Amino acid sequence: MAKWALVAAGLAVVVIMLGAWTRLVHAGLGCPDWPGCYGFLTVPQSEAHIAIANARFPETPVDVEKGWPEMIHRYAAGTLGLVVFGLAAYAVRHRKQGLPVKLPVFIAGFIVLQGAFGMWTVTLKLWPQVVALHLLGGFTTLTLLTLLTLRLRRLARGRPRRDSGTLPGRFGPWLYTGLLLVVMQIGLGAWTAANYAAVACTDLPTCQGQWWPEGMDFQHGFDVTQQVGPNYLGGQLTADGRVAIHVTHRVGAIVVLVYFMVLLAAMWRSRRESGLTGSIGLVAGVLLAQIGLGLANVLLHIPLGVAVAHNAMGAILLLSVVHLIWRHHLLKQSHTARVAHTTMINQEVTA
Repeated sequence: MAKWALVAAGLAVVVIMLGAWTRLVHAGLGCPDWPGCYGFLTVPQSEAHIAIANARFPETPVDVEKGWPEMIHRYAAGTLGLVVFGLAAYAVRHRKQGLPVKLPVFIAGFIVLQGAFGMWTVTLKLWPQVVALHLLGGFTTLTLLTLLTLRLRRLARGRPRRDSGTLPGRFGPWLYTGLLLVVMQIGLGAWTAANYAAVACTDLPTCQGQWWPEGMDFQHGFDVTQQVGPNYLGGQLTADGRVAIHVTHRVGAIVVLVYFMVLLAAMWRSRRESGLTGSIGLVAGVLLAQIGLGLANVLLHIPLGVAVAHNAMGAILLLSVVHLIWRHHLLKQSHTARVAHTTMINQEVTA
């Protein structure tokens, strides 16, 4: 089950990348219906099928090149759903063996909700609120599957893992704050993508030649009451609204970078005692790679490969922070267990 959970987590990364690819090639409405494509299981390609499809949806003629990215993304998401349902069924069936049940069942339920958001993304014509929540749902699914994998691998060892470090839990609150900052930054990235604001600034380190562009419309840029109805392919916001979103995303990246530089530097000084050297280095390396990909996106004007990699690296950054928190939590448990054991021995000796 641990192996299949790992497969599901890997497949979730693929689905996130395919979602980014679909969005970046403007294929989010490549199929105007859901879950099929113009009423077919695959993208219509023959002249007869295309004629039927165009008759069914006269306002959205068939575009095969945009239909396939959308359907490939759906096939991958559907496969992920089947694997997750299999994990949940296996956990329920073998619950008497000590397997975690609540988490895989919750993930299965969340997958259903995520599928609904995928449907609404199409039926509501890329309404930014739904698109952003759908993107965040993908990252949430990946995080939950990663946590399930970590729990199952720990159980598979046959006994709880006890890390040999001595670092107390003083970094716990700071790590959770860092996780919150990463999640907020991912949310800003999702809102940037949903409103097509990634190209609002094409220069660095300034934006449109200014450190703080004049006329930025934050009220319009972060208006979550946009009406349902228009086709949001390409975005409906004004240029000033998109610039406000883009600049906020940049500021968020700086905040995350500075925060983790300070936090990881403090943890690095205690790396030998804690045994968290690898986990700390992983977060630092992924964070720098993500910042580099973000800069490359602007300098190279959002090339497809770099933009998809930026989305994937955002997911990996989230997972690396979750893994660091997991290792720190195990270290705290081990430290508490050793203190309790020592206290018990001292009490017995004293008695």
